Amino acid sequence: MRPLRLAVLALPVLVAACGQTRQVENNEYYDDSRRARVQGRISGNQDGLLILGTDRSRNREGGAGGDQAGLGVNAYLWRASLDTLSFMPLASADPFGGVIITDWYTPPAAQGERFRATAYILGRQLRSDGVRVSVFRQELRNGIWMDAPVATATGTELEDKVLARARELRSQSAAL
Repeated sequence: MRPLRLAVLALPVLVAACGQTRQVENNEYYDDSRRARVQGRISGNQDGLLILGTDRSRNREGGAGGDQAGLGVNAYLWRASLDTLSFMPLASADPFGGVIITDWYTPPAAQGERFRATAYILGRQLRSDGVRVSVFRQELRNGIWMDAPVATATGTELEDKVLARARELRSQSAAL
């Protein structure tokens, strides 16, 4: 009954939001000059996605420093984090917020424990403090998964691997 009540309360808000419309002119769909002025389109000189009508290419810092239009974080750190954590199943990835969350992973050699990781990309620049990795561990005790401590060096080692991979990706792109 509660979801129905929420839906009934949300309906007026949705209807009010839809009420703010504008008149669409017929020539809008055939006027290429208007479309040509929009930068950041999939087709055109500056390739990329146009997010919410905002061209972010003017706000980029450092040019080839790894900032990509459409990503809220450094592209090299983002790709390196995905590559480094690729052995674990991916639960969610938010490129605008810079958060990668993995699902629980059980190593083949250790059936009584499982691991989960969360990577945070902290900025748009490729820096050594631009990534944080948190690792969580659980052990199977009497048929119940219980939280267990993780060696403090585990997160740091994963961060170092991410940074090394990001440097490798950057040097590969610079060589092209």
